[in-house]
Amino acid sequence: MRNIYSKKTILVLLAVVLSVGMIGQDEEEKKNEKKKEKIKKGWNFGGLPVLSYDSDLGLQLGALVNAYNYGDGSRYPVYDHSLYVEGSWFLKGSGIFRFYYDSDRLIKGIRTSLDVSYFPDRTFKFFGFNGYEAVYNQAWEDESKPEYKTRVFYRLHRQFFRTKLDFQGNIIEKKLRWLAGADFYNIAIGSVDIDHLNKGKSEGDLLPDTSTLYDQYVDWQVIDPKEAEGGMFTAIKLGIVFDSRDNEPNPNRGIWTELLLVAAPKFTSSMEQGFSKIALTHRQYFTFIKDHLTFAYRLGLQSTLAGHTPYYAQGIMYYSKMAGAYNEGLGGAKTIRGIQRNRVIGDAFVFGNLELRWKVVKFFWLNQNFYIALSGFFDTGRVLKFIDVEDNANKINEGLNPGDPGYINLDDYFNFGAENFHNAVGAGLHIAMNQNFIIAIDYGRALDKQDGESGLYIGLNFLF
Repeated sequence: MRNIYSKKTILVLLAVVLSVGMIGQDEEEKKNEKKKEKIKKGWNFGGLPVLSYDSDLGLQLGALVNAYNYGDGSRYPVYDHSLYVEGSWFLKGSGIFRFYYDSDRLIKGIRTSLDVSYFPDRTFKFFGFNGYEAVYNQAWEDESKPEYKTRVFYRLHRQFFRTKLDFQGNIIEKKLRWLAGADFYNIAIGSVDIDHLNKGKSEGDLLPDTSTLYDQYVDWQVIDPKEAEGGMFTAIKLGIVFDSRDNEPNPNRGIWTELLLVAAPKFTSSMEQGFSKIALTHRQYFTFIKDHLTFAYRLGLQSTLAGHTPYYAQGIMYYSKMAGAYNEGLGGAKTIRGIQRNRVIGDAFVFGNLELRWKVVKFFWLNQNFYIALSGFFDTGRVLKFIDVEDNANKINEGLNPGDPGYINLDDYFNFGAENFHNAVGAGLHIAMNQNFIIAIDYGRALDKQDGESGLYIGLNFLF
């Protein structure tokens, strides 16, 4: 799934539908040509090439491909196997490399999901902790403002490796399921490499060699020095899932609720102590006009139950099925569209999404079933339990008076007690092929400038 494209990014994205039927049509399929939707069999492929440019990261080239195997077509639009491969690379070293597999036919009676991903990112967004309690000053990254510090002030250098393996099995029919799985994360973090980003730039476009918010948090020990460079851990998951949706890719009715317990033991990690979390997500779908107008909402809660979660693991969100490449937030393409990615990080948080979906038109083209849908949405979320920042922040100016060298105006960085709901509104366009391969374009606007201005997201699938 694609990440946010900033205003500095020139995005050229060509939607290409590449469909190959690996099994020929038989007489039954030919009869279905006269129906509104044609039954698909065998392998079907969809893809998106990506070409973009970022003034700091350089040219980006890449593509993603999603392949579905519908078997003999008797379960269409339910697939037997899904394979997703994505690779893109900025010339200065950031990228997305992902493989995802999902099937309920690999092991009889068990749904198997496997994700292997690597995300090197030289300018990963970092805004501090606890939402509005961490002040976001847009002028510090805006070259046109006199207060400008650097375009990468709210950035750090991160290399993120993830492996996820989940299994689900039936408890009652196909609606109530158990879930068991494990995630492995290896996260390396450091300061933005200014010299590397400045290579090949003209004098007027150079990034200043100055400290970023991450650098200051480490110096102030707001980030524990023992955690500053990241670490590795394994998260073991157990849970239950209730799923009565009539159609997974874009349900018309039903409920999808899951409760997950997550444990990251000390002995499987580089952490000084382990942690445990609870993740509860409820989704529900209502049809207002059959086959055309649907209302969907999602509510979620995630909280640390015991132990200490290191800062680099606080933003990770746990679901029974991932909708995109990143399972982090709140903020951005898969949580609160329109506000800055990772804007809301805390030890416990809630979020919600309300979305009205309208299938405008259905048609048959290039031997495939298509529909086009429009959507309008409202997204929100906030921190409930705060990461302990205030004690260390109050020590920053110990022994100093205003005007002394090294004195920091804490109001520029912290606004304790300010946290509230982060809200955004927006609209989306979705182009679906054979119901499962869905090109998604969402645009959201933040309702508070402390969350940024807007975000444009281009990738695959409905949000939930």
